Amino acid sequence: MGHKVHPNAFRLGVFRPWEANWFANPKDYTNMLHEDLEMRRIILSRLRNAGIAKIETERSSNAQLTVTIHTAKPGIVIGKGGSSVDQLREDLEKRFGNRVRISIQEIKQPELDAQLVAENIASQIERRISYKRAMKQSILRTMRAGAKGIRLYAGGRLRGAEMARREQDREGRVPLHTLRADIDFGRATAKTTFGAIGIKVWIYKDVISPAQRRVPPAVEEQAPQPEPVAPQPEPVATAVDTTPVPSVQPEPMPADIPGPAGPARVPRRPRTATGTTAARPRATTAKPKAEGTTAPKKAAAAKKSTTRTKKADG
Repeated sequence: MGHKVHPNAFRLGVFRPWEANWFANPKDYTNMLHEDLEMRRIILSRLRNAGIAKIETERSSNAQLTVTIHTAKPGIVIGKGGSSVDQLREDLEKRFGNRVRISIQEIKQPELDAQLVAENIASQIERRISYKRAMKQSILRTMRAGAKGIRLYAGGRLRGAEMARREQDREGRVPLHTLRADIDFGRATAKTTFGAIGIKVWIYKDVISPAQRRVPPAVEEQAPQPEPVAPQPEPVATAVDTTPVPSVQPEPMPADIPGPAGPARVPRRPRTATGTTAARPRATTAKPKAEGTTAPKKAAAAKKSTTRTKKADG
């Protein structure tokens, strides 16, 4: 039987970092892990319609918790005048007893994020839109955004059928076994009146080469500086002769002078009639017919006439 591996966990350490960056002693590890899980549940339940794709956490040595929220709708997360973010930070500090710092990162292309695509399809199914139409539209938008491949999976009582089934659709290529392939994975659940429908999305963006993993050092650009101009010597004043110079007009060319003669033309040599080149006169008289050919025809006609007379006499 095949064993399914989570695409994001399969590429951890290759080019994808962890979502939780902190270190803890063995005694405190369990408590910190449950704090992270509880914090993610609180944020996702509060900001359900904000299009949150990923939540990253980082703990510093001075017991400060930094939460980075990746969302496609930063206006909903921030709220009017930042009131929503301030209220969320106060609730998290009261719940966990640590100082919390929240930063928000906007997702420029939500069509290339697998989690947002899965949540979009699930919300359309909950609004009684056909799952086939929702999947086709998502594939079209993702491929137009620049993805190299996408694969969709929907399982459950589709269209309210009595027996649950699974439907898949794909376009392009999705190399799951290539570790260098940048494949994003996301899943969501559509809670309908006839049961839960699960949605899974795989999006293949591009292959990350080893050179792209290394971040090159930032090189400061220097502004072009003007080149130094060498001092030029001052012009020396010289005496100028102001006497008028008589104008000399060119002499006109005589019109009757012929132009330069070209090479002499050689006369063409006339053709002479020789024995080999002389044209033969064509015969105008018709050739006489050979007498030898007509004689046999007359003899054959005479024989036929004699045989006919003999038959008539007999």
